[in-house]
Amino acid sequence: ETDLFIVRTVQNRKISRRGERGMKMEGQANEIKLLMDARSENEAFARSVAAAFAVDMDPTLEELEDIKIAVSEAVTNSIIHGYIEKQGKIEIVCRKEGAELTISVIDKGAGIPDVSRAMSPFYTTAKEKEGSGMGFSFMEAFMDELHVTSEPGKGTAVTMKKVISRSPERQENHGCTGDE
Repeated sequence: ETDLFIVRTVQNRKISRRGERGMKMEGQANEIKLLMDARSENEAFARSVAAAFAVDMDPTLEELEDIKIAVSEAVTNSIIHGYIEKQGKIEIVCRKEGAELTISVIDKGAGIPDVSRAMSPFYTTAKEKEGSGMGFSFMEAFMDELHVTSEPGKGTAVTMKKVISRSPERQENHGCTGDE
């Protein structure tokens, strides 16, 4: 079996941003979609893609690490809990709009019967796989927003948002220098 990686860039909503030569221009929101096998060896690739996608927003090193940790936790949850002992696909959608980065990790796996319970610190159904039950807590701590939707037998979508503090759009709209 080979791993499947599909990356597609989609542009579909107008935002104001700086062009390649620094000229202000009307631009498009930018979105990529990654489809990959739900295999643990693909987790590092997924978090690297998300971090690389965010780089031109000029995040701090701390913000980049936050993004990588949150994506890693979401992908790991899909692999361990979504596809219990079976193969499946994970879709990752990354979207930049202004200073906001949105990342969704979507699986069509087992789903979560009780999302609020699953989001409680230290709750895990994977004790035998050394799960700590802190995945959602880490996602919540490292990102500005976290939304989880799930339906048993149909899958789970984890959507995380982060406002990048030094992004050119944030500085332009809020008068920030990024050093504050």
